[in-house]
Order: sequence, then C-alpha cells, then structure tokens
Amino acid sequence: MKARAHVYVSGHVTGVFFRSHTEELAQRLGVSGWVRNLRDGRVEAVFEGEREQVEEMVKFCRTGPPGARVTDVEVKWEEYKKEFSEFKVRYWG
Repeated sequence: MKARAHVYVSGHVTGVFFRSHTEELAQRLGVSGWVRNLRDGRVEAVFEGEREQVEEMVKFCRTGPPGARVTDVEVKWEEYKKEFSEFKVRYWG
C-alpha cells in the first residue's frame, strides 16, 4: 500500500546533517519526496512510497542523526499523490 507523510521535526535538528542523512536513507529505502530546513529551526519533509518504508522514514525522524536532539515530530498522513520521482534536499522554506 502506498502512503504519504508530511513531517515537521523540532529540536536541535539543523547543523547536524539531518537533511543529508534523511536523503541517504530515503534513497536506500526507495522513498521519494523532499526535506528542507525551515527558518524557525525545524526540519520539514514529505515522504512518499510504500507504507512500510514511509513509516521507517518517520521513525528515523523521531531520533535523527547523531548530534540531533529531537523534541517533537508532527506527522500528517496525507493521500498518496505520486508527486515525486526521487528524493531531494530543498533549501530553506
């Protein structure tokens, strides 16, 4: 079953390679979408793919890479749109 998750990650999540680790994992899992830093210090991401792999991405966001201190993860499950063909890092939202 296909799934889509729109995620906001709060805490110490910028300057710790959160985006690059997210991109690497998404590419390994075959998840499409994007990740970016927000000006308020959060990280925002959209994941699309098989539900199990999207859930794995959300799980990763709850801890983040080494050096991150995640304090909150807001997940909005949305209708799968098949909007993306790959996973990319976006710059500043």
